[in-house]
Parts: sequence; C-alpha cells; structure tokens
Amino acid sequence: MDVFSLSLLCLFLLFLSFSALHFIFHKKTGPSGGALPPGKTGWPVIGESMDFLSSGWKGQPEKFFFDRMAKYSTQVFRTSLFMEPAAVFCGAAGNKFLFSNENKVVQVWFPSSVNKVFPSSTQTSSREEATKMRKMLPNFLKAEALQRYVGMMDDIARRHFASHWDNKEEVIVFTLAKNFTFWLACRVFVSVEDPNHVNRFAEPFNLLASGILTVPIDLPGTPFNRAIKASNFIRKELQSIIKQRRSDLAEGKASPTQDILSHMLLTSDENGKFMNELDIADKILGLLIGGHDTASSACTFIVKYLAELPEIYEGVYKEQVEIAKSKAAGEFLNWDDIQKMKYSWNVACEVLRLAPPLQGAFREAITDFMYNGFSIPKGWKLYWSANSSHKNPEFFPEPQKFDPSRFEGAGPAPYTFVPFGGGPRMCPGKEYARLEILVFMHHLVTKFKWEKVIPDEKVVVNPMPYPEKGLPIRLHPRKA
Repeated sequence: MDVFSLSLLCLFLLFLSFSALHFIFHKKTGPSGGALPPGKTGWPVIGESMDFLSSGWKGQPEKFFFDRMAKYSTQVFRTSLFMEPAAVFCGAAGNKFLFSNENKVVQVWFPSSVNKVFPSSTQTSSREEATKMRKMLPNFLKAEALQRYVGMMDDIARRHFASHWDNKEEVIVFTLAKNFTFWLACRVFVSVEDPNHVNRFAEPFNLLASGILTVPIDLPGTPFNRAIKASNFIRKELQSIIKQRRSDLAEGKASPTQDILSHMLLTSDENGKFMNELDIADKILGLLIGGHDTASSACTFIVKYLAELPEIYEGVYKEQVEIAKSKAAGEFLNWDDIQKMKYSWNVACEVLRLAPPLQGAFREAITDFMYNGFSIPKGWKLYWSANSSHKNPEFFPEPQKFDPSRFEGAGPAPYTFVPFGGGPRMCPGKEYARLEILVFMHHLVTKFKWEKVIPDEKVVVNPMPYPEKGLPIRLHPRKA
C-alpha cells in the first residue's frame, strides 16, 4: 500500500473514531430511555473543555455556566469536559442534590493527573485515600482544637509582616499571601516554622500546585512533568521530617498531639495497620495544597476589594483597631478576639462569594438516576459550580454588588453560599481557613492603608482566581 493510500485509510479510521465518539456524546436518551439533559457536547473528544477553561482565563468563569443555563436549563445541562460526558448541576437545588447524595448515587471524582502525582493513592484510589483523610482530620481542624493555634498564627503573621511588608513601598500581594499561608500550613501540619526550611519547599511546591490539574502529559518541560519532579523532591524532604519525628516520638522529644504529622504516625486504621512513610508524605502534600492555595487566593482578593471600597475598609479597620487597643504590648490574639471579628468575617465571606477559590468540583454517577426529569447515566461526570448560585440574582439580589450585610443574621439560604463545598464532603479546613484569613486581615488593616498600582488589573481563573500581575499595591503605613 502506498503512503498516500495509507494516509487516506488512517484519516478514514480517525474520522470513524471521532464520529463514533460524537454519536455517543450526542445521544439524546439515557440507558433507561429517559431524555438526557439538554445541551451540546461540542467537538469530538475535547468537547467543550476549551470554552470551559478559556472563560476562566478571560476572568469570567461564570459565563460558561450562565450562557448555557440561559440557553438550555437553569437546573441541569449536558456537556463534555476533559474527554468525559458530563452534566452540570446548577444553583442551590443542584448543590443540594449532589451534596446530599454523596456515596448514595454520586461519589467524588479526581482527574487522572492526581493519581500520577500522588503515587501512593494508586494502591487504592485517590477517592479512598481522601475518605481516610476525612476520618482523620476533624479532631485537629474543628473549632475547639484550633483554639490553641490562634496565638501561634498571630506570631507567624507578625513575623511575616515584619519580614515582607514593613518598610516596603510596594509589594506583590499574591506572592506574599502564598508565603504567609504556606508558612502557616508548614507550622500547623508538620511543626516546621524556620523560614529557611519553609523556603526549601516553597518554589517546588508552587510548581506542584500549578501543575497537578493540567493535561497529564509527562514530557520534559511540561507543567505536569514539573509537578511530578516537584512532588518527588518535596516527598523526600517530608520523609526526612517523618523519620526524625518518629525518632523524637520514641524518645519523648515530640508530643503525640502537637500536629497532624504526630497523629498520623501514631494512629492505626480499623485493622490495626499504620500508614507507611510514603503514604504519610502524600497525605501531608495534599494537606499543604488544600491548606494554603485557597486561603492565599482569598487573602489576595480581600486586599483587592478593600483597596477598591474605602467604606468597607473603614468598617474592617474600626473593628480591628478596637481589638488591637484591648491587647497589652506584645500580647497575642486569642480565640475571644477572633469571635469579635464579625464584620471582618462578613467582608471575607462576601469576597469568597464574588471570587470563590474553589470554583466547583466533579462528582461521578455511581448508578443510573433521574434528576429534574432527565436521565443521568452511570459513569457520567457531574460538576457543581459555585458561581451558578453565588452570582445568581435569584439567591443574591444585585449579585455583582459588594454587600457584607448579606451575611448578617441567618445569612444566605442553604446551599446558595458554597465556597467550602457542602454535605459530607464540605471542606474540613473551613474553620482553619477562617482563622488564618482573620489573623491576616487584623495585621493588614492595623498596619497599612494601600492603593492598587494597576487600577484595572485583569483577573484570571486557572483553576482558582488570581490577579494577572499578582496585585501590586502601594503601601501607606499607619502611624503607631
């Protein structure tokens, strides 16, 4: 067969493959004969993934959802994302259904890249590993347990601002917010607080965080390849810390309750089996990602909105300066001080509504089921979007208006405000995030006023929101 004929045959077979996939994705009925949700699945194989991603790159992640909600259904629509047939569940009703049916008709779903970056999870699955972690974390991340960390968080915040903000005319907020939240996560999870030791993790950790949810092509120079190399480096560093902690625990030099690492080393599962060091290293890696990436985005947007809204800034400043005045010289913040920061937290919640770090998440249908009169086939990926309720005028009148009073009293209706997810899979670090954000706000407003260097700086969402240039600001220190 000549080269030209062979090329034609390959093209024909490729066309048949794409056509078959297109037919599968465009079927109008589910396995039980019920109608599939309305919508379109876009191009063969890639589906609507590029539209989904590009709306975030353009700073309008909600556009992908609201365009389709207007065209097809405000409840659920069909699409294809990341080479998977998918249904997007919209609004409070969609959130309630997915959150309430966890492990009944849906289960959490992670992209294949997660398993490749965290090799220990391939022994079972990333889903099962996540379940183990959720059983282990509550004792350390519930409000009662975190009370003892407030003073330590305050101490690190003081050191952070002294090192990176004081005596500076301009700073890049996103970079510094990541520095603060990562330092804090290292201290709380593994008791590492020496800045030089933390800095050994910082750059490879940023490579890991930025590459874990990219296209899983493991070739030199790709973000995914850099993420794997970074995870291997950090894992070796963590294993060294774990070995030393195991020795210190045996010799009584470390406390069994000092952090999550000690708890992991000393806690067995229901069969009396303890985790090995590689498993623990992977779990700590996951915690470091969850413990700082989302909070650094939130802290950055708090700075952005306070720069743009002087009346909101003054409200936060008034509350925080009263707390500062009540403290003796050198006295750290405590749990009671945090409880007084009601207006500041309402402001933070409004920031989380308008710029949610967690844009949404995937689930997987574990059985065929019906939703809102439509058939959802087993194996389909299901996506919930925070913006489908956060920026929906049905739940938040004038949704683009910044209004902290939305969170006074009983606050928003159930399942409409979901920056931390909901149901059995609500983020276990919600209270931890509240503490670090409020401690950050306290030091920020009591030390500085500021203005944006780039007034109309673009916001990018990939996969969480951040200002394109990192939010450079010009600082105006307050007089002591």
